[in-house]
Amino acid sequence: MSNINHNTRPPFDTLLVEIAHYAQHYNSASAEALDTARYCLMDALGCAMLALHEPECQRHLGPIVPGAVLTNGVRVPGTTYELDPAQAAHNIGSMVRWLDYNDTWLAAEWGHPSDNLGAILACADYISRQGTTPLTMNDVLNAMIKAYEIQGVLALNHSFNRVGIDHVILVKVASTAVATALLGGDQQTIINALANAWLDGGTLRTYRHAPNTGWRKSWAAGDATARAVRHALLALKGEMGYPSALTAPQWGFQDVVFKGQPLALAQPLDCYVMEQILFKVSYPVEFHAQTAVECAIQLHNRIKSRFAEIDHIKLATQEAAMRIINKTGPLHNHADRDHSLQYAVAIGLLFGDLESHHYSDEVAEDPRIDHLRSKMVVSENSHYSHDYLDPQKRSIANNIAIHFKDGSVEQAAVEYPIGHRRRRDQAKPLLIEKFENNINSNFPSSRAESLLQLMRDPAQLAAMPVDQFMTLWVKT
Repeated sequence: MSNINHNTRPPFDTLLVEIAHYAQHYNSASAEALDTARYCLMDALGCAMLALHEPECQRHLGPIVPGAVLTNGVRVPGTTYELDPAQAAHNIGSMVRWLDYNDTWLAAEWGHPSDNLGAILACADYISRQGTTPLTMNDVLNAMIKAYEIQGVLALNHSFNRVGIDHVILVKVASTAVATALLGGDQQTIINALANAWLDGGTLRTYRHAPNTGWRKSWAAGDATARAVRHALLALKGEMGYPSALTAPQWGFQDVVFKGQPLALAQPLDCYVMEQILFKVSYPVEFHAQTAVECAIQLHNRIKSRFAEIDHIKLATQEAAMRIINKTGPLHNHADRDHSLQYAVAIGLLFGDLESHHYSDEVAEDPRIDHLRSKMVVSENSHYSHDYLDPQKRSIANNIAIHFKDGSVEQAAVEYPIGHRRRRDQAKPLLIEKFENNINSNFPSSRAESLLQLMRDPAQLAAMPVDQFMTLWVKT
C-alpha cells in the first residue's frame, strides 16, 4: 500500500506554478507575436521538408518498431506516417532541427524554440482527430508563443551549458507545459507534468562537442518533445506531481543538476521571445556564426583572387561563440562542420555562399578549406559579448580582418544578422523565398503553391482545423 500522505506535502515550487498558470491562461499575445509565429511555423516546416533529403534524418523517422503505425494517427509532414503522438513528436522535432536551419534564441542559454513544434503539432493533431471539435491553427500559433516564451525567458538568466547540460532541457519543459494544456489539462495537471519533466534532469552536451560531435545533436530536440508528450499524457491519466522537484535540499534539480543555483523567471511571461526571435534566413550554420558568414560573403569578391597572398585572418566574436563553435583540428562529419566558426567562414570566403552541401565529406576534402582555417585566429571582443546580452540590443556581432603579406587588410563587420528583429522587414520576403524553395524540393508544384498561399494568408491559416492542416502535408 502507498504510504504517501499528500496532506503533509509542501506547496508546489513557485516556478512550476507560474509556468503552468501561464500555459493554461495566457491569451494576450500581440499582433506582432502572432504574425511572427506564422513565419516561424512556415520556416520550421520548410526546414523539415529540406531535412527529408538527408539519408541520416530519414533513418530516424517512422515508428520506433517497424510496422507499429496507427489508423488515424498523427500525421508526420512530408511522409505517409501516422504515429502515436509521442513518436510523432520525435519525428517532427527531429526533422525541424536536423539541418540547424530553424529559428534561434540567444541569451545566457541558447536554443531553438521552434523545436517545440514537435510536441505542439503532434498533440494538436492528435486531439483534433478524437471525434471532438478540432483545434484550429490559431490554437497552434498561440501554443507556439507560449512555448517560445517559457523556453526563452528561462534562458535569459540560466546557463545550463555551463554545468554541462544541453539546452533541450528547456524544450522539454516548455513542450510539457503547452502539450498538457493543448490536451485539456488543468493547472494542477500541468504542474504535475512539469514536475516530472524537471525530475528527468538534463541531457549531457557531449554530442555537441569534439571529439564526440554527432547526429544526436540533430535528434535531441525530437527526443525532448517526445519525452514532453509522454509526461503530458501520463499527467492526464492522473500521474502525481512532486512539489519540491526543483528546490528539495540535496535531491532537487537545483542542488543535483544546477550546482545549487536557484531557478526563477527573469521577467514575467508574455510574448517577448516570439517578438524578438532570430531567424536563420540565409545560412544553415550555428547562429553565433551567422554574421561571420555574412562578413565572409561580403569579402569574397574582394579577396577571391588573393588567397595565396593571405598572411593571417583575425576573427573577433562573442564569448558564447568562443565556447561553442571555435573549433581547430580535424572536423569529422557534417555535425562537426556546421558548428565550426572557422569552417563556415572558410566556405564563405572561398565560395561566396554557404549551403548544406558544403558540409559534405566531398566538399570538406578541398585542401583550401583547412589551409584557410590554419590561418585563422579567433578572439573575443568584449563589446560584442556585452551587446549580445543587452536586452535592448541582443546583437550577435562578428568581425573578419584578412591580413595580407604586403601589409594590406580587408575587413568586414556585421552586428545584427538578417534574421534579427531590427532587420525583420528585410527578412520576411527572404523567409517566404526560403520556404518556397524548401517545399518545392519535396512536393509537386501545385501542392507547393497551395501550401505557400495558405501560409501567406493569416486569416485562412488561423481558422483552419489542425487535422486538415496536417493532412495537407501528407506525402502522396
